[in-house]
Amino acid sequence: MDKRVISIINQKGGVGKTTTVINLAAGLSMKGKKILVLDLDPQGNATTGLGLSNTAVSDNTIYGVLNGSKKISEVIQNTNFSNLHLISSNVDLSGIEVETAGDARRAFKLKDELSLILNDSGALYDYILIDCPPSLSLLTIMALVASDALIVPLQTEFFALEGLTQLIKTIERIKSNLNPQLEIRGILLTMFDKRNKLSGQVEAEARNYFKDKVYSTAVPRNVRLSEAPSHGIPVLLYDKICPGSKAYFKFTEEFLEQDKQVESAA
Repeated sequence: MDKRVISIINQKGGVGKTTTVINLAAGLSMKGKKILVLDLDPQGNATTGLGLSNTAVSDNTIYGVLNGSKKISEVIQNTNFSNLHLISSNVDLSGIEVETAGDARRAFKLKDELSLILNDSGALYDYILIDCPPSLSLLTIMALVASDALIVPLQTEFFALEGLTQLIKTIERIKSNLNPQLEIRGILLTMFDKRNKLSGQVEAEARNYFKDKVYSTAVPRNVRLSEAPSHGIPVLLYDKICPGSKAYFKFTEEFLEQDKQVESAA
């Protein structure tokens, strides 16, 4: 199985998950890759960050798919960017846990639906990127079960690594019970401030513990990164030469290089 379904995950909020999803998706699509972004966060930030509304009719979102009223192929939307499609989300998604309480296979619902796209040769995506909610909830479990690999944005701040140990325990549990193929593809350092000693310490600890799983790119703190979503466009298009854009362009290259290495080893 090729590693096409990738969740961007960290149960802490505000670590740069959605920013990473949007800009990796934009970077890959600019390289001619066909990308589907799946917004699995009830806040719908990836949806608005790619210029679509997160107040759309619920059934035309991932919520409609997970509650069984829509097929996944019916809710895929175009964005204003070539090669980049989106399955949007909105606040109704937060009710899915209660609504599916009686369903024994609910953890597999997203995987089952995504396999319909992956097996349908008419809708070939190079990568499906899932933006996970900032919690270890049912939605996150669904994403972990459906994913081939994970990218973990890690904020270079105090307590960042403590939160990570909890996430890794969850990943191990999912691997042993529900999805043995799951792997961490890489850890991306975010909100990096090279003048701040703590950023350097967190980086050193992360590299020491996760070794080459930590990407060499670190995404800096950057005002333009936080401005771009309010304009509904990735920072890569909002301001191509700001430090945040440069970092995400570099990260995109590094991401693609990973697959080249896998292919040449195969």
